Amino acid sequence: MLFSGNVFSQAIIIDHICAKLEPITETAINQAKQTLHIAYGHTSHGSQLITGMSALVGQTNLNGYKGDIYNWNEGGTDGALDIDDYFGSGDLGHNGDTTWAPPTRNYLANNNDVNVIIYSWCGGVSDNTTAGIQIYLDKMNELEQQYPNVKFVYMTGHSDSGSDATVKANNQQIKDYCIANNKVLYDFYDIERYNPDGTFFEFTNDYCNYYDGAGGTLLGNWASEWQDSHTEGIDWYNCSPAHTLALNGNLKAYAAWWLWCRLAGWEGTGVKNISKETSVNIFPNPVKNKLILKSKDAVLKTEIIDITGKIVKVQNIFNDKNEIDVSKLNPGIYFLRIYTRKMQNILRFIKD
Repeated sequence: MLFSGNVFSQAIIIDHICAKLEPITETAINQAKQTLHIAYGHTSHGSQLITGMSALVGQTNLNGYKGDIYNWNEGGTDGALDIDDYFGSGDLGHNGDTTWAPPTRNYLANNNDVNVIIYSWCGGVSDNTTAGIQIYLDKMNELEQQYPNVKFVYMTGHSDSGSDATVKANNQQIKDYCIANNKVLYDFYDIERYNPDGTFFEFTNDYCNYYDGAGGTLLGNWASEWQDSHTEGIDWYNCSPAHTLALNGNLKAYAAWWLWCRLAGWEGTGVKNISKETSVNIFPNPVKNKLILKSKDAVLKTEIIDITGKIVKVQNIFNDKNEIDVSKLNPGIYFLRIYTRKMQNILRFIKD
């Protein structure tokens, strides 16, 4: 089996920063194909990953393409990545649903080669509650404890402008929990709120429409706009993912390959704990009043997360010293999530 334990030393967050082919090496892809045996449970929204991955095969002129090595099938024959697609009877369901858990146990009892379990949501985040999301998180954690040699991948739900506040809160609850507890998260929601240039769209739906507010006036469609201004077969490729447009399927596929490679041991870009010799560092640590961030790349945003996983401070504007005022934080352990155009890092610090 690939894993000797069920917790990484740090959370692995697969989000829009990971929705690209270029950094992923051929060696990492082949390592994933050689070592992973994946079981994926989903319905229509979750199929976007699979549709994108299937159509990626053969896109030899695509920017960042590493050769025709992106093949997958059930069983991993002919050197392909092994994915048992639709291994369960559905997705994660709705509020408080745990019916997906017992079949997972039965499945693992009969498939002891499987070392990755991943489930998606369909509309279950849009109508869920804080308590219902916590039931999902607790059940996933319970399975992880029962099967320490299997990596369980958490997932957020899709965009839904009609339930914007609920979707935001529920997805943030999932993400905060994963960061605080060193889980693996495929951030489905984050991926479909950015175009490939990194432009952020605050109010979106699963079809990539964007609006001027929650349930507000339609302003456009970020996927169709990007596709129309770029070259098919080079900048993006055609596919037909459920509920959305081709570009969104592309990004979901790229992020899926980033996920598989990370699970197989690839370090990715800026996803490890950072030392003084690397591109990002913070000091002093412990800190009393002002935390100073050193980065070779321009910092776009930082988030401070407490030990429970709650985001307690967000900063989007920085002075020349990249100073972050932490004087109002209570003493304790915190995590600083740093966004640049090239990477995302999570660093630990202590507030005196």
